[in-house]
Amino acid sequence: MAAEHQTSILIVDDNVSLCQTMSLILRRKGYAVATAHDGPEAIERVQAKPFDLILMDIKMPLMNGVETYQRIKAIRPEAVVLLMTAYAVEDLVQQALAEGAYGIVYKPLDIERVLAIIKEAQQVRQGALILVVDDDPGTGVTLRNILAQKGHAVGIAHSGEEALALARQQAYDVLLIDMKLPVLNGLETYLAIRAINPQAVAIMMTAYRQELAGLVEEALRNHAYTCLYKPLDIAELLRLVEEIRERQRDVKREA
Repeated sequence: MAAEHQTSILIVDDNVSLCQTMSLILRRKGYAVATAHDGPEAIERVQAKPFDLILMDIKMPLMNGVETYQRIKAIRPEAVVLLMTAYAVEDLVQQALAEGAYGIVYKPLDIERVLAIIKEAQQVRQGALILVVDDDPGTGVTLRNILAQKGHAVGIAHSGEEALALARQQAYDVLLIDMKLPVLNGLETYLAIRAINPQAVAIMMTAYRQELAGLVEEALRNHAYTCLYKPLDIAELLRLVEEIRERQRDVKREA
């Protein structure tokens, strides 16, 4: 039988000795481990490949752990990040937890507790990976906050080109695409992403029901799931996302 996926862990800490010790312990437990010693190096590693879990110190030179987490979240919205600290930095801790960090452990590390949290994090049912494409920053942030509260990981793009760049890095489950975008319109953006990831399911959005009716109809003919009209009915949006996720789960169970 083929081996199961090996869980990959990135340890980010400017304490080289701690990185070496944790790497040794985790590798002995069967994990694939990489290390970084500051925020910029961690961001480079995360850009290069996704990790199942990131263990990151809060107090680091160049860029603290919370700022690094925010940058990583923009690149990999689905990242599961466990923060570490030896200091009383409760304001940073609360900021990170409010933004979706998985948890916090205090130094000196209780290794058994860390291993238990890693095991727990592996079992956490992640929600959908969703990309919101809208040139209105306020709409993007609002939708991200609402969807994140429901357990979904959300990326934001403000143009079709930005959405395509993100889609090349991540296989998004659900796309929320505004029809009226600069340069590439919503239909063009949807078709380009679908060429990259045919499994992605798109919900189109627009405030221009009559003006963009032709583009909406073309998107629906090309298997877009539906179109919602602004101002959005948030309850209906959440229902549709869950409906799509249930269908995707059914497909995986049947595969």
